This record gives sequence, C-alpha cells and structure tokens, in this order.
Amino acid sequence: MEINRKKNALLGTFWGFVQKLIGIIFPFVVRTVFIKTLGANYLGLNGLFTSLLSVLNLAELGVSSALVFSMYRPIAEDDEVKICALMHLYKVCYRVIGLSILVVGVFLTPFIPRLIHSDLPDDINIYILYFMNLGATVLSYWLFAYRNSLFNAHQRVDIISIISSLVSVVTYIIQLCCLIAFKNYYLYLSINIISQVCLNISIAIASKKKYPRYRPKGVVSREERIQIFKKVGDLFTAKVGGVINHSADSLVISFFLGLSILGVYQNYYFIVSTVMSFFFLFYNSCEAGIANCLIVNNDADNRALLYNINYIVFFFLNFCSVSLLCLTQPFIRLWVGDDYILSFETVILFVLYLYAEIAPRTLLVFKDAAGLWKEDKFRPLVVSVVNLVLNILSVRRFGLYGVILSTIIAMLVIGFPWLLYNTNKYLMNLDVKKYLFMVASYTGVIVFDCILTSFVCNMFSFNNLLLELLCKGLVCLLLPNLVFLLFFFKTKENKYLMSNIKKIKEKIKGGK
Repeated sequence: MEINRKKNALLGTFWGFVQKLIGIIFPFVVRTVFIKTLGANYLGLNGLFTSLLSVLNLAELGVSSALVFSMYRPIAEDDEVKICALMHLYKVCYRVIGLSILVVGVFLTPFIPRLIHSDLPDDINIYILYFMNLGATVLSYWLFAYRNSLFNAHQRVDIISIISSLVSVVTYIIQLCCLIAFKNYYLYLSINIISQVCLNISIAIASKKKYPRYRPKGVVSREERIQIFKKVGDLFTAKVGGVINHSADSLVISFFLGLSILGVYQNYYFIVSTVMSFFFLFYNSCEAGIANCLIVNNDADNRALLYNINYIVFFFLNFCSVSLLCLTQPFIRLWVGDDYILSFETVILFVLYLYAEIAPRTLLVFKDAAGLWKEDKFRPLVVSVVNLVLNILSVRRFGLYGVILSTIIAMLVIGFPWLLYNTNKYLMNLDVKKYLFMVASYTGVIVFDCILTSFVCNMFSFNNLLLELLCKGLVCLLLPNLVFLLFFFKTKENKYLMSNIKKIKEKIKGGK
C-alpha cells in the first residue's frame, strides 16, 4: 500500500498542534473555574488521582509502540492477513492490560487513604472517586483501543487528533457548565468517564469506516510474537522510569504535605508543563527527520545536526527560563490570587526543573530516533528510583523544596551524564569536551539573562497586575533573546538557525 508520508506528516503535525492548543487553552479555563468553585483541596485530589493512574498505566508502556512498529512492513506489502492477526494480538494485549490494571487497582484500594496526608474534603468518599477514576482507565483499554493502531501505522494520526480535539472541546464545555451550575466534583468526574467512552467509540467507528477490510482475527507466529514482546520489554524499562519520575512528586507531596499544598504546587507545575509541551511538539516533529539523517548521513553531519538542534533548543530555553522566573508570580496573582502563591525560591526551582527536563532532551530524541531502547533501558529506571528515594528523604526536612530539588538532582547528576555516555558510545562519536563546553556556555548565558532580566523587571511595579505583566513580558521577549544572540551571533549554529528562519520567510512569501 502506497502512503503519502509527506502529506500525512504535515497533516499530523498541523492537527497535533491544534490538539495541543486545545489541550492548553481549555484546561486552563476549566482549571480556573475549578479553583474558583471547588478550591485547592479538590485540585490536589484531582492531581493525586492523575499521578496514581499514570503509575497504574505502566502496564501499557511499550505495547502500543512495538505493535504499531510491527505493522509498518505488512502495511507496505499490503499483507491483510498479517495486519488482522496483529490487530487481534493488540486486542488481546489491551484486554489483558485492562484486567491487570483493574486487579492491581483493586488490590491497592485499602492503601488509597494513606496517600493523603490531610485536607480531604468532608463531602468526599475517597473510595467512590478512586473506583470512578480506575473504571475510566480500564474502559479506555477495553473499548476498541486497539483500533488506534491502524491510524498510527498508516501515519494518519491527524484523524485521531481531529476526533480527540472535537470530543475534548465538547467535554470541556460541559465540565465548565456543570462546575458553574452544580459545583459537584462527582459530576465533573463522571463527564470525564463518559468522554473517554465516547472518544474510544468514535475512533473505532472512524477506523472501521476508513479501513473496513481490517478485522481483529488470525494468529501471529510464535517467532514474531517473541520479537514483538522483546521490543515491548526494552521499551517498558526505558519508559517506566519517566512515568514514575513525573508521578512520584505528586504522590510524595500528597502523602507528606497534604492536598492543599499539592493543589497549589499543581498550578505552578501546570505552567511549566505547558511550556515543556511546546518543546516536546518541536521534538516530535523532528524525530522522523533525525531518524532519516542517522541512516543516510555520516557521523560528522549527524553531530552537526545535533549541535544545531541543541542551539535552537537552548535559544528558546533561555527565553522560557527567563519568562518563567519573571512572569510566574504576577501571572499566578492575576490568575487565582495571592492565596495560591508559593515563594520565589520555589519559582527558581521550577526554572531549574524546566532546564533539567529540556537540556538533555536533544540527546534523548537522537537516541530514540536511532532505536537505542535496549542500550538505554535502565537509565530512566535508575533515575526514577533515585528521585523517589531522595523525595522521601528530603521532604521531611525541606518540604516542597526538597521534592522539587531531588527531582532536579536525579535528572541532572545521574540522567544527563548517563544519556551523554550512551549517545557517545552507541550512536555517534561525540567530542564530549566540545559538547559539554557548548552546553556550559549556553547555561552560563541563561543564568546571566535570568539575573539581568529579573533585575530590570523588578524596576516595574504597578498597582495594575495586568499592566505589570505586560511590561515585564515585553522585557522578557526582547532582552534575553538579544543577549543570547549577541553572545553566539558568529557561531555556525546561529547561522544555521538564521538560514532556516530566512527559508521559512521565503516560503511564506511564496505562498502568498
């Protein structure tokens, strides 16, 4: 079967961006109304369940990627029998995964109240809420989830994005109406469950209409099943650490500090994760191209590509770090008020958290594009375990600071050097000293920009918070970007960035 890969990639990128915008704007509005109508305790409770179910979802990690990867060749060869057999295997796997999550979830039920240190709302039955969340997760696997594989394998993720966007918009609007009219958390959560059911059924209907000849039937050979589950094993250990790493903080905060602090923390994390999502969108759009370059180019060209992408990332990381440092506090005050403000030291830690997540990311994307899952499978797991241990040890002494700082230390002290070692050993012969010098140079300028821009922004103080935010935002837009360009104006990497910006402008003019 012939697939228009360029067209599908563009469609997928466009609709993925639309879905990302919907996934930022609408949740922000819903979150605002949620805080105003229900309060921080409910917000913390919502964040706790999200983190807990992310851990339970570990059962899926790797299955989807490995099975979709196995469909590429039979789709190219138009092997209908094998595609149907793989779909049947996918269906069985998801039924087993859903059952596993249900069994483990039920087993964990007696321990759920112990995850909450304090501040549980009086009108809440924690067990009912837990089973509602658990039921939504299990249904997401049992209701035709395997049919997603057809769109992914045919590179038609744009269809999934369109359906998901439409269902999400309707869901958010109904949630907003219910929060304003009834202020009931059970009703809010019920809408999520119904939304998940509607999403799965809608994608299943669309896939049957688009690919009517594919049905889950047949058996995959024993040899192929072994190869698929071998990939699942490699992907599982590589990704499980990431989930634990991102969920551990919320679980530890809830257990040791309480739901109200978790709710306030989640507001700050929501802002940082929104910023990070744009970096991830950029990386996702680059990964296929990087994979192609790793195949056709030599090591020298691939190193140059890595340095160029790294420069672009640090250029925007500089702007985002400065903006988070200078704008977060006035934005939180304007958004939800002084009752939800954390200390400025916490903001500094969140900026470091952003750096720890994004700075090594270029190496990670190159590693994933090369398929080095087996070689790197233990690194995320070790990082997550160290993070969890440090969280528990530090939260009693340093509170919220200790939780965030321990995550930063685990990612930068263990994760970053290990990832650099694996990339250098298994992928390309990097000049490690040159790479570290470049990263240190970018980091030094980011620190300088943070100090300089923060000093300038502190000169602006208005009674009107919106005016203060706008003035500081203008400073953050201009000053750090100019400083960064002045420091690296003559480098090859900056010339690469400028040439690409010029090409984009020419394409826009040509399109007109």
